[in-house]
Amino acid sequence: MTVPAGKPTSASRTTLSHIMTANDTNLLGTVHGGVIMKLVDDAAGAVAGRHSEGPAVTASMDEMAFLAPVRVGDLVHVKAQVNWTGRSSMEIGVRVLAERWNESTPATQVGSAYLVFAAVDADGKPRTVPPVTPETDRDKRRYQEAQIRRTHRLARRRAIMELRELRASQGFEDGA
Repeated sequence: MTVPAGKPTSASRTTLSHIMTANDTNLLGTVHGGVIMKLVDDAAGAVAGRHSEGPAVTASMDEMAFLAPVRVGDLVHVKAQVNWTGRSSMEIGVRVLAERWNESTPATQVGSAYLVFAAVDADGKPRTVPPVTPETDRDKRRYQEAQIRRTHRLARRRAIMELRELRASQGFEDGA
């Protein structure tokens, strides 16, 4: 299996924009966090598909941070890019910005998230993705930070599996 040629970060970077309506609100009258999470997943999925040149599925979402409420009438911009690539996985970084639809004030950051996508073939099996080539100093920093997050994800998963095996060997049947 050959590794595809690298692709620059800018090749798949995208922005998804959406005006929030009353249909998007929660019981508090602000935009429901799940609506924002769906937009985040949609933008990240588009970036993952563009970068990998085919289907990619959400494997995990890290650190969905809501920094400020989003209101009806806000124009939300979801900016996503590939931060890091492995053999078949990609970390996509997402920033969520909001501005009033009828004002000329600058957009403010209202959220951020990191998602891991896996590129898959027609049978749902992992397929190789091109390496990402960071272009700017910011891209290089995001690449390095993504490597740290990956190390932490793998260590956390390993520690949980070891604990489950230990508890099973002691006769505990906790389930998942």
